[in-house]
Amino acid sequence: MKLIVAIVQDKDSQQLQTHLVKDGFRATKLPSTGGFLKAGNCTFLIGVEEEKIDDALTLIKKTCHTRSQYVTPTFLMPEAASSMTDPVEVQVGGATCFILPVDKFVRF
Repeated sequence: MKLIVAIVQDKDSQQLQTHLVKDGFRATKLPSTGGFLKAGNCTFLIGVEEEKIDDALTLIKKTCHTRSQYVTPTFLMPEAASSMTDPVEVQVGGATCFILPVDKFVRF
């Protein structure tokens, strides 16, 4: 068994949760905050049998999309406040996934 830790943008979290349940994956959804843009994320903890890892990752990839967002440079680099004031386009979203081994799994 493996544990997939998937960090996704809030905008994709509800749809991902719906698809995970529909496809029979058990997941725990935790609210989290990204460090770069200080934006809302959700972290999913998904217990998966080894033969279903690719199915889960495919589902995450199809559900979580990247998108462009404009931010002010002062948000990114406070020291640049006086020299740069135009918004900068950055790419956000998608999913970051970590796959970890599970030594033991117990359900009560």
